[in-house]
Amino acid sequence: MVSTNLTLNLIPKPHENGARVGWMTYISRRRGTVPPPPAPVRIQPVGSLGMLIILTPERFTASDPGHIALGQRVRELLERANLLQPRSL
Repeated sequence: MVSTNLTLNLIPKPHENGARVGWMTYISRRRGTVPPPPAPVRIQPVGSLGMLIILTPERFTASDPGHIALGQRVRELLERANLLQPRSL
């Protein structure tokens, strides 16, 4: 996940040990299938290993309320798909 400290506080993680969502977030294929995201979010395959979710094509900033709202929407979408749950070792 790529983010800033300020953004981490504005887009909270859903579980204490769960994954976070940032400007760019990697989800392993082992976690499951990433559901279709809202525009302008892009999903980029990382070979056969997983998916890179990119929230905005421009630089993501915590000072843009639209960016934070988009991050929260994507976090909720991924949470509903059980992709951010803590993984046991």
